[in-house]
Amino acid sequence: MIKARITVTLKNGVLDPQGKAIEHALSGMGFGGVGQVRQGKVFDIELAEGDKAKAEADLKAMCDKLLANTVIENYAVEIG
Repeated sequence: MIKARITVTLKNGVLDPQGKAIEHALSGMGFGGVGQVRQGKVFDIELAEGDKAKAEADLKAMCDKLLANTVIENYAVEIG
């Protein structure tokens, strides 16, 4: 069993209206020192795979095909 965490974030230069809304909400709640907020997604996945290299290749394929929009998003795969 292999456990992995995939973090998906917007690429630099892509507008993040949800992050901007969070930033304004935090400021309105009195958290004045907050700079830029960028919002993203996290996926925790368990694979019934014994080969780490195969698991990593499968996870990257999952990101490219479904979990991330690679035109506007970056992703990072961590296998633990």
